[in-house]
Amino acid sequence: MLLFTALAISISVCEPPPARRWHCVHDGDTLWWQGEKIRIADIDAPELKGRCKKETRLAIRARDRLVVLLNSGRPVELHRTGVDRYGRTLARFDGIGEQLIREGLASRWPQRRNWCR
Repeated sequence: MLLFTALAISISVCEPPPARRWHCVHDGDTLWWQGEKIRIADIDAPELKGRCKKETRLAIRARDRLVVLLNSGRPVELHRTGVDRYGRTLARFDGIGEQLIREGLASRWPQRRNWCR
């Protein structure tokens, strides 16, 4: 378990490569924390390079909402659960994934959603 708070560190949207990624959000379910690429476990957010304009718009909203949630000023517990097939650390974050699901910005994994409907 890792307890972190964004009080002293502002988490922003990641700059495109080759920029260094240290504390930033890539999309609605992936972020970088201290250089570690972390995928929020048990959710699936729309893709930035979506299959349709609607999916891309939702992906941007999900990414931006994750930035807001992580910058709320309250401590967030990160519970590592493993590594995915792409080498990203899988972790749960104090209800943040559930919040994104409630707001319609993510779905429960592995139930993939068609964001273009």
